[in-house]
Amino acid sequence: MGAVVVSMETPTSASVSLVPARHQGGCPWGAPVPPRHPGRGTMAKLPGPFVCGALLGFLRLSAPGLAVEVKVPSEPLSTPVGKTAELACSYSTSVGDSFALEWSFVQPGEPISASHPILYFTNGHLYPTGSKAKRASLLHNPPTGGVATLKLADVHPSDTGTYLCHVNNPPDFYTNGLGLINFTVLVPPSNPLCSQSGQTSVGGSAALRCHSSQGAPKPVYNWVHLGSSPTPSPGSMVQDEVSGQLILTNLSLTSSGTYRCVAANQMGSASCELTLSVTDPSKGRVAGALIGVLLGVLLLSVAAFCLIRFQKDRKKKPKETYGGSDLREDATAPGISEQTSERGDSSLGLLERPPSASTVTTTKSKLPVVV
Repeated sequence: MGAVVVSMETPTSASVSLVPARHQGGCPWGAPVPPRHPGRGTMAKLPGPFVCGALLGFLRLSAPGLAVEVKVPSEPLSTPVGKTAELACSYSTSVGDSFALEWSFVQPGEPISASHPILYFTNGHLYPTGSKAKRASLLHNPPTGGVATLKLADVHPSDTGTYLCHVNNPPDFYTNGLGLINFTVLVPPSNPLCSQSGQTSVGGSAALRCHSSQGAPKPVYNWVHLGSSPTPSPGSMVQDEVSGQLILTNLSLTSSGTYRCVAANQMGSASCELTLSVTDPSKGRVAGALIGVLLGVLLLSVAAFCLIRFQKDRKKKPKETYGGSDLREDATAPGISEQTSERGDSSLGLLERPPSASTVTTTKSKLPVVV
């Protein structure tokens, strides 16, 4: 190792020279050497560690490419959905031939080692890559002037995550040249979905739920009882603004009505409504009994109407009377055959003769005479 000589002028014009000396794990300087000009002053001794630190600091500040300092915002960044985001990143170093820049992306909840490249700049050329290649660019290209800001156009909700700005300028011995930015895409809440569960009767409990599938930052939920009905007392209504759940206890008939859930964040709000109907079981039993009585009265009325109608129809029908015998004198008696009639006709001539007295008498005695 060559000798390093440091000359220092003192008020007495003393000169000090330092040459390499034996040491144990420290700086190789610090052994005093007799002055070249003994008559000009006395010998001075400087501490070795002081000289070593001064020389190393001087070399660190003056030598190019020994350190890269990357600066990024300390606070999280956010941009509304559909807009263009600028992720600021700057660095300080003397750019050499081996200068390289890389932007990468890590999804929420994943480690840094799982990052996905977005773009590279190396050898004087820019190389976008990955799913964001068509939307990613640099604010200044080439980024050799100390600004490595990333531009991301038409941001999507899936762009939310951590972005890494990595500047590499070999030889880089003292820093890793890395900056991390937490980025959020702002999205208004989507239309929430309202639902209910529980026993919706007097004295029971019900749970009303509200949830939006989208929204960044996460929306806050608030339930409101609409209409002229009095709002349930605070003790019987407990809501969670984070989960969007409303618990109603000790339900009464005044708890019935329309409930509206509003989901809101800094980008906007959306709402949904549902109707809660609280029933009274005791009134249901009374109504059932009343309906049964009415049905019974109706059946009895129908039966009475039918009976009265039957009686009226029966009175209007005429009675049948017996008018005596309708037999004629010349009618054929029942049971007499046609032959007997013919014989009677054949003997008609005989009967036309005047009967004898004995014959008439006999006939009268045998046949009744109708007067």
